[in-house]
Amino acid sequence: MATFLYRLGRLAFRRRWRVALVWAAVLAAVGFGAMSSSGAVDEEFSMPGIESQQAFDLLEERFPGTTGDSAGARVVFVAPGGEKVTATEHKAAVEAAVAELGDGSQVASAVDPFKAGAVSEDGSTAYTTVTYKVGAVDLTDASKTHLEEALDHAQDSGLTVEAGGTALEETGGPGGAAEAIGVAIAAVVLLITFGSLAAAGLPLLTAVIGVGVSMATILALSTALGLSSTTGTLATMLGLAVGIDYALFVVSRYREERAKGRAPQEATALATGTAGSAVVFAGLTVVIALAGLSVVGIPMLTKMGLAAAGAVVVGVLIALTLVPALLGFWPNAVLARKARRAGRTTEETPKAGRTTEEAPKKDNGGTRWARFVLRRPLPVLLLGVVGLGALAIPMTDLQLGMPGDEAKSTSTTERRAYDALAEGFGPGFNGPLTVVVDAKGADDPKAAADTISQEIGGTEGVVSVSPAQFNEAGDTAVFSVVPATAPTDEKTKDLVTSIRGERPDMESATGATFDVTGTTAMNIDIADKVQSALVPYLILVVGLAVILLLVVFRSVLVPLKAALGFLLSVLASLGAVVVVFQQGHGAELLGVETTGPIMSLMPIFLVGIVFGLAMDYEVFLVSRMREAYVHGESPAQAVTSGFRHSARVVVAAALIMIAVFAGFIGESDSMIKMIGFGLAAAVLLDAFVVRMAIVPAVLALLGDKAWWLPKWLDRILPRVDVEGEALNRPVEPSAVPAEKEVARA
Repeated sequence: MATFLYRLGRLAFRRRWRVALVWAAVLAAVGFGAMSSSGAVDEEFSMPGIESQQAFDLLEERFPGTTGDSAGARVVFVAPGGEKVTATEHKAAVEAAVAELGDGSQVASAVDPFKAGAVSEDGSTAYTTVTYKVGAVDLTDASKTHLEEALDHAQDSGLTVEAGGTALEETGGPGGAAEAIGVAIAAVVLLITFGSLAAAGLPLLTAVIGVGVSMATILALSTALGLSSTTGTLATMLGLAVGIDYALFVVSRYREERAKGRAPQEATALATGTAGSAVVFAGLTVVIALAGLSVVGIPMLTKMGLAAAGAVVVGVLIALTLVPALLGFWPNAVLARKARRAGRTTEETPKAGRTTEEAPKKDNGGTRWARFVLRRPLPVLLLGVVGLGALAIPMTDLQLGMPGDEAKSTSTTERRAYDALAEGFGPGFNGPLTVVVDAKGADDPKAAADTISQEIGGTEGVVSVSPAQFNEAGDTAVFSVVPATAPTDEKTKDLVTSIRGERPDMESATGATFDVTGTTAMNIDIADKVQSALVPYLILVVGLAVILLLVVFRSVLVPLKAALGFLLSVLASLGAVVVVFQQGHGAELLGVETTGPIMSLMPIFLVGIVFGLAMDYEVFLVSRMREAYVHGESPAQAVTSGFRHSARVVVAAALIMIAVFAGFIGESDSMIKMIGFGLAAAVLLDAFVVRMAIVPAVLALLGDKAWWLPKWLDRILPRVDVEGEALNRPVEPSAVPAEKEVARA
């Protein structure tokens, strides 16, 4: 592996113009494909294998054309205190507003609340449903402006008017500003780490090129593969993250080799052969984690995972080819200012005949920290494990769900509309259940549907049941059930379970069967399926990664330690998310106004993304320790050497990721806040507690046993020279000066 990558890096350095032109051609080709594509499709969310999805599919089959994805808005009218919307003046204002709402060019219908019975029992609140002819992404700015103007006109009459629904959703994505801030912070961190604008800019440049290639490819293939506009979200986030990390690793190793007296071409080849090997295996662990998202069984999530895995592969290829080529263009620009100012190619020129291992070694913050841990490994280990364990305890109370408008800020009209409906019609009104009755096997379909409706209506926790509506064939009925509790309340989940539990008795009595669906039931089913898939997903990705790390480190205990450390950091970060977003401790500091269940897909996203980044840090840090150990250093010396060379780079990479993810905490959407907080906390805990404290403490306690591998397993495992042992060669006394080397290349 190391020898092959050494030759690849050397070739990329020497043929830098060709490599740069190839990547430019690739970017141009996929960019042209993206522009020629008809665009991303509007993919409908589906979750095969759950009851609510089966009911939805049955609705599409038996009630064709009624389950489309048209945009909609629910406009709520609330009379001033003590008054009623049914009063003559207020009623006229509501009817005028409904007429204006229905006058839009893209509006299909706007229902009169007084004719539809959409008025609360106390007469204080009424609502109308506005249905559009197109989906939310196809709504024009003119239609949205028309909706806002109609709301303003109704407000002028003295009514309180709020609105919710898909017509008001932002389709541009919330992460643009956060990503820009993250990139800016990354630039500052890289500049401080390297002390060179070129060294700081090169990882950013190559990462942006990699994301550009990945996103253009996704857009170009969107129509052919049925990729939606959300497919590239994870690819952008991870492509940027690993793109910066991998280029950072190679550039850092290049600077080390130049400091040992290597000529630019040789230093580039060695950096690609050693740090590049770590990049390859780190990338493989990320790909495993992302491809493993397919086990959850959500088609959209599978596509997102595979697209992000492709972005990671592009990041690896760029780190192994384009980065060495760019080093060929600017071999001295990426060096520290001190080395450039001195007019030398090295910070410390080794004496003739001295090997790189004999070159003087300077202490830095990494070595001082490593020695601190090595002097007291047991207290550091216990403190780290106990601390993470304490943070993980709240995770046992994890409740998954899909927060809706109730989780938004009270400054938004969607949240105020939600609260007004809950107050006027009851908390369960915002999350009605939809019951689909399949009466094909019943002797009297209408009687069967009526019986099922009456039985469900008598269930404890049900407020009301709407009249059943039949399809044209008369063999399928649908009706709504309004619970007494809010959509995210645990009692609502119990109610759904209770209704479904009554099904066997009703089926035997009526000859008809039924399924429960609707947004609330769908969210409950998704949460249950994701929760049941979390453990198999963890076993899959961690198990495959352990096998991969066995090959990399040729050790049994090091991969197990890496996996257990990752589990600790993930559970602790999930515990922190529960404490803030579910239990509400410290929520006000982050601007979280309403607490509730954790977003269903959050744990899966957290595991997949953080696992990849954690293994990046593990491979890069511990591979340097393994390299030093293989080259003859004692276990303690190897730990110190690993920190001397890698600690600063790992810290910089972690700080960059924390900054990128933490930027999302400033978003107004509670779910975006949750994702940003969870990812930032996970990277913080994994990089600084697990990799920088627990890992050296465990290695110090294990000593030589850390690198133990049974002989039979040693014979089975393939040998890959990740440490670059085949590349360990002395510096030649008559090394070619850098300028001449570049001129000859």
